[in-house]
Amino acid sequence: MSVIKPRFQPGFPFAAFNLWRGAYFVVQRALPRVWDFVVLREEPFPQGPVVVAANHFSHLDPVVAAVAAGRPTRFMGVDELFGRSRFFDGLTYYLGVVPMPRGTVPLRSLRTAINQLEAGGGVTLFPEGRRVSNWGESPPKEGAAWLAKRVGCPLVPMALWGTGEAMGLDDLKIRRNPIRVEVGKPLNPEAFSDRAHLTKAWHEWMSGALARLKAEQ
Repeated sequence: MSVIKPRFQPGFPFAAFNLWRGAYFVVQRALPRVWDFVVLREEPFPQGPVVVAANHFSHLDPVVAAVAAGRPTRFMGVDELFGRSRFFDGLTYYLGVVPMPRGTVPLRSLRTAINQLEAGGGVTLFPEGRRVSNWGESPPKEGAAWLAKRVGCPLVPMALWGTGEAMGLDDLKIRRNPIRVEVGKPLNPEAFSDRAHLTKAWHEWMSGALARLKAEQ
């Protein structure tokens, strides 16, 4: 049983927004002390409605992606993450994570994401839909592209490298491993005929970015 039920309204309550800002202040300074942590940006992160689409190697990825974005966004998370810890559920829901049920069309979750974007906020997704050991083993889903096309807002690709080694795929053991993040230029959904082409462009950028980050290690 969760401490707090999922919040399907857009935005953040005032107290939750302040908690996010405080956590960001702490984590932004803590990450470089624990890991060799570097964020590379092709241009300043956009304001206003934005969909962030990142790859997914580790439990650490949401924290790293939030710091790299530098602004609060609401994460879409599969509902199987919840129900194990009352504290985790309560804190995660309070900070705005929207559960996504597997096996059915998540209409309520998608409506929440649309409302969040239309209110000028941001939404972060992992198109692979699950944590993977290697890039490319899970074909990307089109939800991020669908949201960007539906609302008409930019899709920002974000490549996370080294998080799988810094914190394992299935365990929470911390390892001293470099972490690199590359934040790409926003993809304009109007430049793509449909969500499949936008998803393909994201996938191609991600493959190139992860290859660059790997070569630099």
